[in-house]
Amino acid sequence: MSEVADLPMKQRIARSKKQMMWFAIASLVMMFAGLTSAYVVSSARRDWVDIDLPQEFYYSTGVILLSSLTLFLAKRLILKGDRAAGMIFTVVTFVLGTTFVVMQFAGFQSIIDMGYRFTGAASNVNASFIYVIVAAHLAHIVAGLIALLVMTVQTLRSKYTPDNILGFELGSMFWHFVDVLWIYLLLFLAFAKDIF
Repeated sequence: MSEVADLPMKQRIARSKKQMMWFAIASLVMMFAGLTSAYVVSSARRDWVDIDLPQEFYYSTGVILLSSLTLFLAKRLILKGDRAAGMIFTVVTFVLGTTFVVMQFAGFQSIIDMGYRFTGAASNVNASFIYVIVAAHLAHIVAGLIALLVMTVQTLRSKYTPDNILGFELGSMFWHFVDVLWIYLLLFLAFAKDIF
């Protein structure tokens, strides 16, 4: 018999769901690889203007890194059987994620205040790319916030235990992915003008 067939049903289901999450993450990686590739190709245009990223984007990076730490701690606490502390850290992660979103919108406003527009007659290609890339990431952050909200409610309802934590693990995988994705995007946008 195969190795998978020897696993209990609960473990096979968990393994399948984790594989589906990895496939979803792989498709998102391809989407953002396409966006950043288009950015590189477009940067050769004559009307391309280099834009320094606003400080809010850098500060928000610290916030999202902290959110990954708090979610990691939440999972460890739940695995130790401390549901109340796990829920608190999950809520803190949600608050940090929301703070990240607010800081991203402040960053958009700073770009506008610098005189760059994302659309319309006064727009430029680089500002439009920054907007599309960051907005696409924000859409996934919002999906992550919804997952965090569900995880918080399920923790409150005592759904997650050391023996039943699959939903929390899947939500955590997605949240950590969007955190790592933001770091990649920030580094790409900050250094692309010097490399390409």
